[in-house]
Amino acid sequence: MTTTPVPPSLIAAPPGHHYTDPEVFRQEQERIVESMWFCAVHSADPDKPGVFRTVRVGRGNVVVARTRTGALRAFLNVCRHCGARLCLEESGEVRRAFRCPYHAWTYDLDGKLTAAPDLTRMPDVDRVEYGLVGAALREWLGYAWVCLAPEPPSFEETVVGAAERLGDPAAIEHHGTEELAPGRRITYDVKANRKLLAENFVECCHCATIRPGPADVPPEFAEGYAAQCHAGHGAGFGEDVKGFTVDGSEGFGRLPEVAADQDRRYHAITVKPTVFVDLVPDHVIPHRVFPLAEDRTVVECDWLHAPEVVASGADVPKSVELFHRVNSQDFEACERTRPAMSSRAYRRGGVLVPTEHHIGSFHEWLLGSPGVGPRRGAGGSRA
Repeated sequence: MTTTPVPPSLIAAPPGHHYTDPEVFRQEQERIVESMWFCAVHSADPDKPGVFRTVRVGRGNVVVARTRTGALRAFLNVCRHCGARLCLEESGEVRRAFRCPYHAWTYDLDGKLTAAPDLTRMPDVDRVEYGLVGAALREWLGYAWVCLAPEPPSFEETVVGAAERLGDPAAIEHHGTEELAPGRRITYDVKANRKLLAENFVECCHCATIRPGPADVPPEFAEGYAAQCHAGHGAGFGEDVKGFTVDGSEGFGRLPEVAADQDRRYHAITVKPTVFVDLVPDHVIPHRVFPLAEDRTVVECDWLHAPEVVASGADVPKSVELFHRVNSQDFEACERTRPAMSSRAYRRGGVLVPTEHHIGSFHEWLLGSPGVGPRRGAGGSRA
């Protein structure tokens, strides 16, 4: 067998099995998704005591709930008795406690065991020790982030700091995301590996090809601009574009803290491993990625606007439709790519052209994560 070396203008991409192998997916779930901070729910989803939401985090399931004091807490969604799932619904509300549907072990909103059959006959059972197992939780950008690791990495370093190093710290801070309200939420069920979505998000070589209309809002998109690679730089709107809307018409007023030099610009940041955030003058669009299988990824996308815009019942479809089209077109492209990952033609992987070379750092980080399977070949080589 002979191989042709990759020319200097190209960078090798991982071989196809990294996108299709269930064992590689399992390793990534364990070593990456379950070990890092994961953006789980919008903080307003559990809007009062007793309201909860369950979230798949890697191979685990987590309950995020608001306690009687108004604080958010996260617990593994597992009863301590026989391991049954405690909350069966994706969201709901309990009055004062969680009650296991199997044997009726009951836990208060702080996770303490409060009742169980014959519990009074077992005075040696520590109700805190046998309470729900907690997960670390932090709030940032208006979302609850959880971590399943027994010793979570530094949130300031791996989440806040990482995002600010990649994007413009002023752009992130001045959008005041914590104060914004969800105006619309769309959930996408994508039949593709989550790495394909991540790669798609951080390059725009495809923009002019699959979405010539939306690509013209920031003209740089049509030129293959990758917003994530230019710290401190946002893609400017087209000369005739008035707002980040599907037809370029005027949107809503600029968010209060967005500076004049940030107006009419699009910024994007990624927070590894599963969050993409788009920042425009009048709203913010976070994408939260939930890897469910090597060939299935759910993306929950929020359009966050000023509270007064949402409260007024203002018409937001033109703002929503722009990125909804972008998402739909991009995710369809990822679904078209997925079957080819199993092809003999992609056994050694693909290649990255110069405007995509930054994706190589993502691959290096991913493949360098402890426990994630080694590469079986050099992309770009041909038998």
